[in-house]
Amino acid sequence: MKLRGNVWKFNHNVNTDEIIAARYLNTFDACELGAHCMEDIELDFSGKISVGDIIVAGRNFGCGSSREHAPIAIKGCGISCVIAESFARIFYRNAINIGLPILVSQQAAENINQGETLEIDLKEGKIYNLSSKKKYSTEKFADFMQEIIDSGGLLNWIQKKYVGTSHDLSDIKVKRKR
Repeated sequence: MKLRGNVWKFNHNVNTDEIIAARYLNTFDACELGAHCMEDIELDFSGKISVGDIIVAGRNFGCGSSREHAPIAIKGCGISCVIAESFARIFYRNAINIGLPILVSQQAAENINQGETLEIDLKEGKIYNLSSKKKYSTEKFADFMQEIIDSGGLLNWIQKKYVGTSHDLSDIKVKRKR
């Protein structure tokens, strides 16, 4: 899967409350959450971006509350990928579970600037800065994680992989020890 978009640059320690403020946690609607994504950091962020744009940030992106709303808001506003020096662990897991690609690359995060255009090859683990002509590497996703992203998230992946097959999960019986 290849992605292409313009960069929106953020600093270190962008927390989930900044990604989507608590006042919007009464919905899981991706479009509604996306309309308010990052608005306390960048006024009218969702109105300024183009679908496919990319967030590049410093260390510890997605820290704070373990809310699933944060990656949903990012994906819902049209961001195709987040690149950072590092991610909070629960944010990383939540992002993969909803099919939002997130990449760790200290070099890319330090050297890519606001407004530059990137092309990302997820399968190869490559980030191409089309503006500066520089190339960065990132760790490729494990095959099953790439399948989850390609499917649009964990629930879609499970539906595609197991429902209606001999591995149908709907009839799992739990055996309890007495």
